[in-house]
Formats: sequence, structure tokens, C-alpha cells
Amino acid sequence: MKLREIAHSRTGDKGNISNISLIAYRKEDYGTIVKNVTPEKVKEYFADVVKGKVVIYQLPNLWAINIVMYDALGGGVTRSLSLDTHGKSLSSLLLDMEIDVPSTGADNSRADVKGGKNASD
Repeated sequence: MKLREIAHSRTGDKGNISNISLIAYRKEDYGTIVKNVTPEKVKEYFADVVKGKVVIYQLPNLWAINIVMYDALGGGVTRSLSLDTHGKSLSSLLLDMEIDVPSTGADNSRADVKGGKNASD
């Protein structure tokens, strides 16, 4: 399953540091995110981009994690030759990550905000 099926994200930057907030759509999926999105896995996933360390802060009351990636923006906005100097596309790329989801028989896709139904209904 792709991470985007159970979470959404936002990205920020400061200098050469990229910050991605990953927020679960449902409380039940927060543990799956914590289990699958580790500093090691994020560093491996962004191996061509992140040259420094990766630190993850857990925010269980928000069903979210905050991922801080050091030396990840090619020197920062004023120094990078990248087309995405702020690293905004990194959050979309992270949502494309394949994760392992325990098979419980439950529908893990995000619920429609309006009616609490599956978005595909």
C-alpha cells in the first residue's frame, strides 16, 4: 500500500534542512505510520537527496510525525541549483512510499471527510 492511502503531508524548509509533517487520516493508522516510517527507511528512500541525518518526532495526539532531514536541499534555497529549492515535492514523493500494512480485513483507505464513507464509494 502507498503511504498516501492513509496519510497526507506538508513540507517546510530552513536553510539546508527539509521538514515533512506526515499526518494520518485516521487515528487507527497512526501506529502503522510510526512502524513503517523510521529514520533509517526515510534516509534510504531519499538516499540521492538527503546527505545528513534524519530525525523523526512523534506527535501522537495529532496522529502525526515530523520528519527533519538535514543536508537535504543541495545547500539551501540561495545555493541550490535544484528546480525545487524549497523541497516542496519531497512530501509528495514520500507519500508514494510503499508500506507494510497488517491485514486485518478492515478497509484502510482514507474516509471521505463529508460523510465518513470510503472515498471510492
